Amino acid sequence: MSVQMVRLIPRDTTFFTMFSEIAENLISGARVLVDLFEHYEKTEHKTSEIKRIEHVGDELTHSVLTKLNQTFITPFDREDIHRLASSLDDVLDFINAAAERIAMYKITTPPPAAAQISKLILSQCEELGHAVSHLQKNGDVLARCVEIKRYENEADEASREAIGKLFDREKDPINLIKIKELLEVLESATDRAEDAANVLETVVVKNA
Repeated sequence: MSVQMVRLIPRDTTFFTMFSEIAENLISGARVLVDLFEHYEKTEHKTSEIKRIEHVGDELTHSVLTKLNQTFITPFDREDIHRLASSLDDVLDFINAAAERIAMYKITTPPPAAAQISKLILSQCEELGHAVSHLQKNGDVLARCVEIKRYENEADEASREAIGKLFDREKDPINLIKIKELLEVLESATDRAEDAANVLETVVVKNA
């Protein structure tokens, strides 16, 4: 097929809508996570709701990858579409992993840093939602990415400080391991959000 004919085939912009759906679902999961740690009650119901949202996220991600295999002309590089879908899904996977630690380890009193980091995760997810919604027109995506990385730095500092205090104050070694792992999983969610921001930056630069 000639280059001229390829240019005449419209790029399938459905991907932008699909990414917005993924981002909205991600934000929903992050909101429940914040509620879980801010109001530490009905934890079983809230962790189950996060699990449900995570399953929806898996289905949405699968839909993007299926469509990618069926689409000839994509709105941006195929590998970046795959990376963006996977990285957004990874954020939700770690949100779910944090919720699972609550049930698995029977954590009765999470550290204040868990609520602090969960709010930073929500802020990142909201920024990802804004960035994805502006991706088609290359809007203020890069500014959103800067904020996502700033939140990741805040979460990293909060996690390090909380783990340091944990080793100073916690006398029960089993509980120390449980809380430390919970904090590390939460911080990993912020890392995955930063990964998604890096993909978005790549997409913008390539299509500038």
